[in-house]
Amino acid sequence: MNSHNTDTICAVATPAGSGGVGIVRISGPGVTLIGREILASLPEPRNAKFSSFQDGAGSTIDSGIALYFKSPHSFTGEDVLELQAHGGPVVLNLLLKRVLSLGARLARPGEFSERAFLNDKLDLAQAEAIADLIESGTEASARAAQRSLQGVFSRQVEGILESLVALRIHVEAAMDFPDEEIDFLADPKILATLESLQLKVSDVQQQAHQGQLLKDGLTLAIIGRPNSGKSSLLNALTGRDSAIVTDVPGTTRDLVREQINMDGLPLHLIDTAGIRDTGDQVEAEGVRRARDSLREADLVLLVVDAGSDPEDQLALKAELPSAVPCLVVFNKTDISDRSGDSNGEEVWISAKTGAGMGGLKSSIRNRFGLTESNEGAFTARTRHLDALARVSTSLETGRRQLVEHQAGEILAEELRQAQHALGEITGKFTSEDMLGAIFASFCIGK
Repeated sequence: MNSHNTDTICAVATPAGSGGVGIVRISGPGVTLIGREILASLPEPRNAKFSSFQDGAGSTIDSGIALYFKSPHSFTGEDVLELQAHGGPVVLNLLLKRVLSLGARLARPGEFSERAFLNDKLDLAQAEAIADLIESGTEASARAAQRSLQGVFSRQVEGILESLVALRIHVEAAMDFPDEEIDFLADPKILATLESLQLKVSDVQQQAHQGQLLKDGLTLAIIGRPNSGKSSLLNALTGRDSAIVTDVPGTTRDLVREQINMDGLPLHLIDTAGIRDTGDQVEAEGVRRARDSLREADLVLLVVDAGSDPEDQLALKAELPSAVPCLVVFNKTDISDRSGDSNGEEVWISAKTGAGMGGLKSSIRNRFGLTESNEGAFTARTRHLDALARVSTSLETGRRQLVEHQAGEILAEELRQAQHALGEITGKFTSEDMLGAIFASFCIGK
């Protein structure tokens, strides 16, 4: 253990409110003293013991289970004591006050996990996976977070890091012998190793991107001309009457937002006003908001009435931001003579009958490379994707300098920067400010 702390922290580790059980967690060098004062005697490590929790006068605050974990065999790597009492807020507050009176202080948000990281019990990606697991909104995201917590993501990063370090050593060694007759930088193994690293990084980037989608979900903006069936599609996706549906064009005047779980993928849906030129001031504001919603969308569903002339409706596609992908959804196939085959660019459905909805969901997932099972997926965050992008950029810059100029010094520097960026993911190279920002987003008691 490599402890960075000399004080003892405590917090209620269960959610606020009343419940059958509430837990007060304590970690640090003062655990032994505090435990003996409250329990009279500490239980054997890793053995649950039914105990009375006593106040300073020797009266019983509550009775419950005490669990003691001796350093370094604990979550934080320090001595840890958990007091499992009845889950009423008054009882837990009295117990917490008793612990504080014995020299502990209240833990900051995420401080238990931060100590686990600082004491080498888990790396930074694993620590973040704890928060992701707690906040999981779907079974798929919970399983992905659990895989990250078990080190799936970290092991892939470490594997790339080991190869990168070995290549960096080789390149820098070659630079140390510039007068030798043998040109070490001309060794084809250097370029082959570099390109192999690029492929591995690209693969992890793809997996990390999918992991971020499982964690954060996708934002889908549903747009189209009035009366094309946008609100009907929203209702079909949510499984309830989230938006008013009538035959009157322009029924939807404002944005309607819904969040759903589509086969394990969180979706943030935005139903918009039908886009058209109008003199109605309220409807015009709705159209403006519809266009603004495109800026936050990961994917646009352009709904087209399959029974009407599609040219004017499809003309909206040219007005979409070029960076936002679009999926054309031909709706109302139940009352249309027109038909087509669903593919990567368009799908044919009936929001009213549900026909083709399975194909629509598959098309959404396929657009982002998501499989039905998501086996092997792990959670990732924006900062992970940013770090991997910097790694990819450095490797490509280094490769070009090697191929075009045999510039070993620049290649070595790019490899160094790539190593640093990879280290940010697991916490090998991380500033205190970044650590503070990361762990401050955790809940108290974790």
